[in-house]
Amino acid sequence: MRHLTTFKLIDAVARTGSIRKAAEIVALTPSALHRRVQAFENELGEQIFERLPHGVRLNAAGEIIIHHMRNQLAETDRVMSKLADLSGVRRGHVSIACSQALSFHFLPREIAKYREKYPAVSFEIHVLDHIAAQNALTDYTADIAFIFDAVKMADFEVTLALKQDLLALMAATHPLASKKVLRLRDCMKFPLALPTQNFGGRLLLQKSVSASSMKMEAALETNSFEFLKNYVLEENAVTFQIPIGLPEDERTSELVSRPIDTRDVFPGTLYFGQKRERTLPVASARFADQILASLNSRFSVAI
Repeated sequence: MRHLTTFKLIDAVARTGSIRKAAEIVALTPSALHRRVQAFENELGEQIFERLPHGVRLNAAGEIIIHHMRNQLAETDRVMSKLADLSGVRRGHVSIACSQALSFHFLPREIAKYREKYPAVSFEIHVLDHIAAQNALTDYTADIAFIFDAVKMADFEVTLALKQDLLALMAATHPLASKKVLRLRDCMKFPLALPTQNFGGRLLLQKSVSASSMKMEAALETNSFEFLKNYVLEENAVTFQIPIGLPEDERTSELVSRPIDTRDVFPGTLYFGQKRERTLPVASARFADQILASLNSRFSVAI
């Protein structure tokens, strides 16, 4: 299976855009890696990389070749996973792309539960915005993905879609914490700590506000939900989160969440799925089944 090693080397160069950086990842010298790439191009009879002043990038032939290589690598992973499962070893590797909301409580708990049964399975988590998560499926960086309120791509196969109402998140001592349901205009009387523009929750807020006469001004913006959660403990500020990003039991938390009146904010959708027509490795498929069972037991299905 020497050709698979070559595929992995070329994939590393394609992902980094640099022979030097790829060489560090694959533990070869840059000159040795360059020779491997050249040897492959000579055998193929086509150059697949454009040589640039500060790196390399795939040309048209390279785009075709890298798609073939990634398909072959993914298929090999699936076969190896089946062989391990057949032998009873239950090994494998699961790669997941998700938004930050999934990284706080839901996924850590699900992964720990899975590894309790199959401790030889390893995991790789990529915390990405919705566009990058879709791209991670396309280039086989991720096996499965959670994408919030995104436009569906042609090659993204939705396994499950969950309705997620936006919640206001604040300190337990906040003046609004005593209310059961909030109007959005009440939240806007306080400083707003918001995720940056590329997050689905922010886009959902903007869509809702644009349909009203309200104006939304951020006192603070960040791409870190962990920062947002900590910041609202320091000021009477309000931030926003979807239910899956919150602990199931917040009774002991310094933070509280409150639903926003559905007349004010449109609900969003969390999509769970994979690359269309891809057969997942055994470990990834088995973990996806566990995720589906957990999501179905906790949330109402949107579609």
